[in-house]
Amino acid sequence: MKDQLGFRIVLCSAVFIILTQNRALADLDSESHEVNSESVGEEQWEMVQRKGMQFTLNGQPFYVNGFNTYWMMTLAADNSTRGKVTEVFQQASAVGMTVGRTWAFNDGQWRALQKSPSVYDEEVFKALDFVLSEARKYKIRLILSLVNNWDAYGGKAQYVKWGNASGLNLTSDDDFFTNPTLRNFYQSHVRTVLNRVNTFTNITYKNDPTIFAWELMNEPRCPSDPSGDKLQSWIQEMAVFVKSLDAKHLVEIGLEGFYGPSAPARTRFNPNPYAAQVGTDFIRNNQVLGIDFASVHVYPDSWISPAVSNSFLEFTSSWMQAHVEDAEMYLGMPVLFTEFGVSAHDPGFNTSFRDMMLNTVYKMTLNSTRKGGAGAGSLVWQVFPQGAEFMDDGYAVYLTRAHTASKIISLQSKRLAIFNSLCSWRCRWGCKKKNQTALDALLSHDEL
Repeated sequence: MKDQLGFRIVLCSAVFIILTQNRALADLDSESHEVNSESVGEEQWEMVQRKGMQFTLNGQPFYVNGFNTYWMMTLAADNSTRGKVTEVFQQASAVGMTVGRTWAFNDGQWRALQKSPSVYDEEVFKALDFVLSEARKYKIRLILSLVNNWDAYGGKAQYVKWGNASGLNLTSDDDFFTNPTLRNFYQSHVRTVLNRVNTFTNITYKNDPTIFAWELMNEPRCPSDPSGDKLQSWIQEMAVFVKSLDAKHLVEIGLEGFYGPSAPARTRFNPNPYAAQVGTDFIRNNQVLGIDFASVHVYPDSWISPAVSNSFLEFTSSWMQAHVEDAEMYLGMPVLFTEFGVSAHDPGFNTSFRDMMLNTVYKMTLNSTRKGGAGAGSLVWQVFPQGAEFMDDGYAVYLTRAHTASKIISLQSKRLAIFNSLCSWRCRWGCKKKNQTALDALLSHDEL
């Protein structure tokens, strides 16, 4: 009888919190157009920190339901499209998302931020300032990536072109990782971004709590060196360099999560044999001094087959579980699934399958969250407002018209918010030890 009474008390308390959270979310929705920078007081707007295998904010757990929108700086550089940035944050905030990821680079391309080494377009830099100021208004923190592995927006290929233009004789894009001049080019860019004073908020980037973390590179690969030594050396140098300029913010690498030579038994989880030959090494790379959490991407349609099938969901589950286990057993840090999605261009794609993909990723994240594990959250690729279709790469999720997807995303946000509230309210880091039955009912995966 006591057990039943205790269960009822906990369940009633949980229901009360649900109603409170829903009311708070509803209030946020209704006030989304009225939010301004003064609404986020300094006492509430603090740096996200890391404690063991969890992120923390104001001393409480901070689990992430987030999104990618890589092009925000580029569209903010033109007044005719700047409003799309605000729409992204409005819509993401309305479904409870708290972290976004975007580019803090555009090297030598259209609307370039960095026109040539250490030469910047001030108007484009002001556009990045605007992105950060808007994120702050809508209480969304940003992961800022500092360079691309790929040619889009310049990337390592552009750095090699700059090197050759300065008199070097470089023959491979992978020289980006080893050539001292190119390393200096990259470090100069990092220094410029971190020391930038935002023209909208007057806050230096390296002191801005709006920035969740610095990402060294989007999807680094060095296929010319399958041993992984070249990329490992670059990560070691750059992680310490970033921390030497900014010890306050979290730092992650930007990896896709492929296993390499240091963990041959784990390569069975790779999506294909080639993944072990691209010069990355998930466990070894993330053991570097200065790295605070691990990143993983999830793209079965790119890595396994473009034709949509249930094998996508099976791979997603095993891929995520393997990396959560690694983060717990070998790394002792959070792991964030910073990109996942399925493309509308894939044969057999339909929105129902995309919803299944969302549910699979969210279920795997929640499985770790409810146990106090290292699975710290996920960021869908990617959230789009209407009218930005010309930037759509096939993965766009339009929250205003993808109604079921929006409900799934919103539900995950509410679950994580409630879990964090319960965790801090009842037992901080020991949630799994008490009242597990009530929490399981509260956080059921099958509400939709």
